[in-house]
Formats: sequence, structure tokens, C-alpha cells
Amino acid sequence: MSQNKMQYPTTKKGQVTDTYFDTKVADPYRWLEDDRSEETGSWVKEQNRLTYDYLSKIPYRDALKSRLEKLWNYEKISAPFKEGNFTYYYKNNGLQNQSVLYRKDAKGEESVFLDPNTFSKDGTSSLGGVNFSEDGSKVAYSISVGGSDWRKVIVMDAVTKKILEPTLEDIKFSGVSWKGNEGFYYSSYDKPDGSELSAKTDQHKLYYHKVGTRQKDDKVIFGLDQKRRYVGGYVTEDNHYLVITASTSTYGNELYIQDLTKPNSPIVTIVDNFNSDNSIIDNQGSKLFIATDLNAPNTRVVTVDVSNPKPENWKDLIPETENVLNVSTGSGYLFANYMIDAVSAIKQYDYSGKLVRNIQLPGIGTAGGFGGKKTEKVLYYSFTNYTTPGSTYSFDPKSGDSKVYQTPKIDFNSNDYESKQVFYTSKDGTKIPMIITHKKGLKLDGKNPTILYGYGGFNISLTPSFSISNAVWMENGGIYAVANLRGGGEYGKKWHVAGTKMQKQNVFNDFIAAAEYLISEKYTSSDFLAIRGGSNGGLLVGATMTQRPDLMKVALPAVGVMDMLRYHTFTAGAGWAYDYGTAEDSKEMFEYIKGYSPVHNVKPNTKYPATMVTTGDHDDRVVPAHSFKFAAELQDKQAGDNPTLIRIDINAGHGAGKSVAASIQESVDIMAFTLYNMGITKLP
Repeated sequence: MSQNKMQYPTTKKGQVTDTYFDTKVADPYRWLEDDRSEETGSWVKEQNRLTYDYLSKIPYRDALKSRLEKLWNYEKISAPFKEGNFTYYYKNNGLQNQSVLYRKDAKGEESVFLDPNTFSKDGTSSLGGVNFSEDGSKVAYSISVGGSDWRKVIVMDAVTKKILEPTLEDIKFSGVSWKGNEGFYYSSYDKPDGSELSAKTDQHKLYYHKVGTRQKDDKVIFGLDQKRRYVGGYVTEDNHYLVITASTSTYGNELYIQDLTKPNSPIVTIVDNFNSDNSIIDNQGSKLFIATDLNAPNTRVVTVDVSNPKPENWKDLIPETENVLNVSTGSGYLFANYMIDAVSAIKQYDYSGKLVRNIQLPGIGTAGGFGGKKTEKVLYYSFTNYTTPGSTYSFDPKSGDSKVYQTPKIDFNSNDYESKQVFYTSKDGTKIPMIITHKKGLKLDGKNPTILYGYGGFNISLTPSFSISNAVWMENGGIYAVANLRGGGEYGKKWHVAGTKMQKQNVFNDFIAAAEYLISEKYTSSDFLAIRGGSNGGLLVGATMTQRPDLMKVALPAVGVMDMLRYHTFTAGAGWAYDYGTAEDSKEMFEYIKGYSPVHNVKPNTKYPATMVTTGDHDDRVVPAHSFKFAAELQDKQAGDNPTLIRIDINAGHGAGKSVAASIQESVDIMAFTLYNMGITKLP
């Protein structure tokens, strides 16, 4: 469909201008930041009308939907966990919008414990954390409405399912951690003035709630004295200590501990700065086990006595290696999950630091789990890769034996597909890994529809995992490629830092080089290449398509951070400054950020790729105004024939808790839009 036939809704331009270090910057679409205005609401409706009208004309959209539903429709069961006299597990019969929490009693009789599908008619309310008291007699569970990061917490008698008190409201970025059976710790912000979806939230506090008392009487335990954006508290398994973490950004945290066995005991400082990531993973009496990247960019495990817990007294238990370490505990053992070129390798240690065994995994891919209480005799772990649907395995920590616990019965033959890891060279000579997955026997003729996916930020690693929508993409002859860009956590702190602040352009260069590799090796060509990413990955797509609009045919930025000059003024956005810096830091930083900010780099008379921006109208992590402004700029300045559309999910947030029906429809629309704009008129 050409530009000539596409009439975009008129998006009015305002006269708003901001001044940064003597430079004036126009912000004509500032009015779209008001998520509560009728004007923004009608703009959303008009844009969706255009987008869905366009999508409805794609001939194979229904065929893709029926195939996706068929493939998605298999039973999914989580690993079980014991609380009190019951064994709990999540189950989805296939196409249920939300997974249901079941339990079995001592006789093995199954019953539904919590069914989130009953929380709302349209499946947009979801179950968050479910946390049981020490003896399993009480439970506190959280609910998100419309995908919001704000939660409600309901406290219930776990045996009778009787609700014990009024619902706790306005809780955000919080776990729930019980102290015995009497009460629990949680974190939240004061409710903001203005829009709860976009107003700034920057003082997080840790509260203690005693069951049966009013929320307004909950005591602030930590966070009153100075502002910290993220504060968390959790109780050690033996109920001896409260551990408190506090941070101002997405990297680096202070660490504190309080002895809960002595009334009014002081909160003791362990780490007093934000220069390292630190967490207490367990304790044996007064001996603490801490995972830290202090003086160990790839992370190590140290021990220290609580009587003198400062870093100068830390002793290595599992020293740092050249591979990034993640640690879990269960059955009285430590499980060291190492990432080697984005793939898992697991070692089991005892609490003296002695290696028990290297754990044999089912294949090359991503393993997770191995967590549980000290009393558990059996642990569970998951395993997946790009061609293998996630399966759950039971693990005997004494013998080291693994057995399949649950493997999905899915209508997809993994043996027909292959994944290959390559290392390509970025602009500055850095070697970057990428995993390319497709049908076996694929012809490298430059004509294969290809999705290149990336993230590149916040120390987050992209490790192999199975996706039903990617399976359908590959069934239809597509290639799925994932590049492990700098800014991620695949090679530790140095890799992360190399994609932050004034080095952020490295991330975009890495992504561009990945696209060029796929083209030069004849996997695909610019006419058959789509780039995709979400959140920080949405920024990646926005920056890449504005810097190199010639490189790809389709761009798919999801819930992206697109206005880099103002991101820190919304919700918890200021907490991302460790990665991005802000336009207020310095003239140099302002100019650098403005140089790649997607909203500020859409140029007139430029042919941009076919673009479908996706967001949710209730996204209170990356507010939808980012996507709204970017779409408005593209529609105003697109000089070519490619459509530039925005698809806005209603009553949806940043992605967590999205219903199965909404996930399937979004996957269908993205796939259909991508194939159609590559000139593919019918499916193979």
C-alpha cells in the first residue's frame, strides 16, 4: 500500500520550545504527553483505526492467527513448590489468558487456588507475586490492572482462602517478604500528583505491614532520610535478618542488614555507595553469603560475619572468572550459573566453596532455576533454546541426577531447525556474537525474510529461548537473528559500560554491523530485513532506522524510549541515567543524546522503512508519549511509499501480565505487517 493512498490523521503542532545550554529545541507534540486528555484519547483512536484498517487488508493475517493459536494451544505447567501442607504450581490449558495457580493437598487432590482469569472480563488484570508466610498459613498476592506497574496486594488465609483485611493499594516495584506469619515488608512511592501513569516517582520507601492493621498505619522502615529511587527488603530464610537494598539508578546498590531477633536493633550498613551490585543470597547463622561485582566485574560470591560485614572483611568463596556469574541457592547448595558466549553452564558448590559437580544440561541453551528452600530434597530447573520449547527438569542435588518433569506437547518439530552462533566485527573492531536460527537446508540467496532482534542495555543479557511466534515465523521461511550487543550483560560490567552514556552509539553501531553481516553473508538483503526491539530495544530500533533508513525494509520499535531529552521526567525514568546520562548533565551530554534521540532525528524528505510502532496506553514504565511523538514525526516527514503506523494496545502496559489473546494478536499483526511490506503476497 503506497503513501499516496494512505491519509494519516492530522496531528496538530504546538509551539512548545525548551532551552538546553543556550540551544532551543522545539517539541511540537508535547501535548501528546497528557495521557488523560480527550485530545490524546481521540488521537489514539484515529491512529488505531488507520492501523487496523491497514492490517485487515493483509490476505494471510487470519491464516497466521489460526496457526499461532494452534501452536500456542498446549498445556503449560510450572515447577511445583511446597508451602505448608500443600504443593502449588501454575498451569495453563493452552489458550487461557492468564495461567492459573493450582495446589494439591497431602492426599494429592487438585484444586484451583487463584484464577487470574476471573479478575477481569477482558483478561487485562494479571497476578503478580504470590508470597506465603513462614508456615504457609497466609498468603499475600499482588494484582496488576491494565498492565500497570502499580499493584494491589490482597492478604488471605491460605488454608480457607478467606480474605483477612482490606486490600493494600498503590504499591510499585515491590516484592513482598514475610517476617514469620505476622506481617511482611513491601516497597512503594507516595501516590503522585497528576497522572499516576506518567508523573515522576523518585522516593521509594520500605514499609512493614502487620496483618490486621490499616495500611495507613504501616511503619516506614527505610527511605525517609534521603531519596532513593529503588528500595527493596527481604527476610532471610531462617527469619533472622532483614536485608535492605537501596539504589538511585538501575545499576549499583547500597546494602544494609537488621537483626530481627532483637527488638529495635539498628540497621547496619554493609555497603554505603552505589558503585557495585550486591545481594545477600543466604546466611548460615551469622555468616553471610554475598554475590557482588565489587572488584569483580563478572561477579563473585564472598562470605563475611555479620558482626563486621564491611567489604574489607569479605573473603572469596566462589572467585570471579572470565565468565559472568549468576547464583541461586537450594537444598543447602550454591548453584553457579555461568554465561559463556550467552549460553548457560552450571556448577554446584557446597557452602564451604567446594565444587560438588558440573551439571550436565540437556543441550546448548539457557538453564534457569535450581532455587528452593534448604529443606527441599528435589530442585527444579528449566531449559530452552531458540529451537527447543522450554521444558522443566527435576534435579536430585545429592546424586546429580536430572529427569524430565514436564515437556510441552507442541506441534513443532525442533529437528527441522538449526541455530548457529557467529561472531561479526563492529565498526570499532569489537567482535560481537549473534545466534541465527532458521529451517535446515535454507538457501542463502539474499531473499529470506529476516528479523534481527536486539536490546543492548541495562546489563541485560539475551540468552537463547523458544518463542511460539518465532517458530511460526521460521515455519514460513523466516530467519530469526539475535545480536548480543554491548550495553548488555553477556560479558560482564565492562561490556555493559561500553554501551552506556557517551558510548551509547556503540550499541547502534553493533546492531548496524549485525544487519550488514546478514546481508553480506546472503542470509538476507535490505529488501527482506526487519529490525525489532522493545523498551531500551525500541530506542535501539528508533536510533538505527533514523541513522540508516536504507538498511532495512521494516522497523518494529516496541514500547521504546524515543524522546531522550525528556525520558527522565516521567515515572521512574530518572533511574535509567546510569545507562543514558541526561540532557541536563552537561552541554556535551545534551548534544550527544540529542544526536541519536529518535524523536529528534526524523528528517524531512527521507524515505523511512515500513514502520509499525507498538505501545500500550497504560504503559507507566516507558510512557506511551515516547511512541506517540515518534510516530507523529515519522508520519509528518516520511517521503517514501512505506507506511508508518502506530498500534496502541488499550488497557495494556509495558508487557507484563499481557493476556494470551492480546499477545497472539500482537504477534500476528507484527508478522503480517512485516511479511506484507517485504512484498510477500502469500504464505509458503
